[in-house]
Amino acid sequence: MENNTVITVSNVTKTYKLYKNGAHRVIESFSPFRKQYHQPFDALKNVSLRINRGETVGVIGRNGSGKSTLLQIICGILQPTIGQVNVQGRISALLELGAGFNPEFTGRQNVYLNGSILGMQNEQIDEHLDDILAFADIGAFIDQPVKSYSSGMYVRLAFAVAISIQPDILVVDEALSVGDEAFQRKCFAHINQIQESGGTILFVSHSASSIVELCNRAFFFEQGELLLAGEPKRIVSYYQKMLYASPENLQLLKDEWAEMEDRFQLPDVDEDENDQQESEKGLVDNDFGQLVEDGLEDFDQGLRPASTVEYESHGATIQQPFLTTLEGKEVNVLRSGDHYFYNYRVDFEKTAMRIKFGMLIKTMKGIEISGCSAPFFEDSEKVVKAGESYNVRFPFQCLLNPGVYFLNAGIIGTLDGEETFLDRKLDVAMFRVREKRHLASTATVDMVGQPEVELVEI
Repeated sequence: MENNTVITVSNVTKTYKLYKNGAHRVIESFSPFRKQYHQPFDALKNVSLRINRGETVGVIGRNGSGKSTLLQIICGILQPTIGQVNVQGRISALLELGAGFNPEFTGRQNVYLNGSILGMQNEQIDEHLDDILAFADIGAFIDQPVKSYSSGMYVRLAFAVAISIQPDILVVDEALSVGDEAFQRKCFAHINQIQESGGTILFVSHSASSIVELCNRAFFFEQGELLLAGEPKRIVSYYQKMLYASPENLQLLKDEWAEMEDRFQLPDVDEDENDQQESEKGLVDNDFGQLVEDGLEDFDQGLRPASTVEYESHGATIQQPFLTTLEGKEVNVLRSGDHYFYNYRVDFEKTAMRIKFGMLIKTMKGIEISGCSAPFFEDSEKVVKAGESYNVRFPFQCLLNPGVYFLNAGIIGTLDGEETFLDRKLDVAMFRVREKRHLASTATVDMVGQPEVELVEI
């Protein structure tokens, strides 16, 4: 096995015995002639694949296609009927909701239970406990039985435990589809950190945009078979083609794919595996949050980011980032097409020059949509003195489709002859774009109006 390969699945088949009733199971067990009373069902059929260190691999397919079975075998929860799996490195998994939790135990007790399952000693869990509780952010519920938890609280605690061991390989199976927008962004921000540090991620989702945005490579499963593997946009297009195919054309598609010479594209192990694929399709997932149709701008007190990262200050501090209408009303629920200001104040603790104020808008998955970084003063040699404060205001038109978005803020300047970030804050604010009736635009950015349709006179 190559040094760069962390997961190898070789000719794996997983077969279950399906009985019409419980009596047949007992009769078969004691049958002197070993008569078969079951029907064999192959959840996976002769699957072989390889995942390299640093890859983020998406697994996509319809319900019952074998995705979750594959992940459970890779994690060691299930054993294959035939074949072998080799995993190199510490693996942590966030599988079906509540997996590994005892509903009668409190959240705190389940932290220790899950931690021990992941191979941690109690002393190690003690060291990470404060970080786990801070990330989960479920307050006093940590000492309540998890059977009283909402689905969002379940996944908060489970994800916090899963990442606490700093895994070499993180496996996520659809669990991030629950939870509020701020926590989802917090999880995806941590996934981005794992990617940047060279970690390997195996990500199962029904969301095509998530696969395209997050992954370097994708696997397409159908009825227990690995049909295709390769570049995410390509695989997603085949998946969507299959979803909308008529029953009579479905087998024709599978036969066509089976004859493709390049249907299993393996990565070049000499490539930089951490390069993220650029997305042609932005995230507009209206399952996130309760979006209100066509209304005025508003301010939602609960719409606050949980994934804020503040860099060390070097002579300036960004204060009070917020959005306003042109009339000055503070808002964080916006209407597509309207104009707004992104505001923040900067307090300078040191004298600096060649100042640039910056901002950036990102999707929930961290995809950068638009930003601005330009000299604020016409005279680039103008000196900003220690003790001075400035209000900064970026005008922008909200040409975004309904969804939740996050804002960065940053200041670059020359300090003691060297250009550097004076201050930088990631996910420092967030906003929601309202649902809109009769929306013609798709994807993330609304660049078009209503289409015009005209009868052709013949």
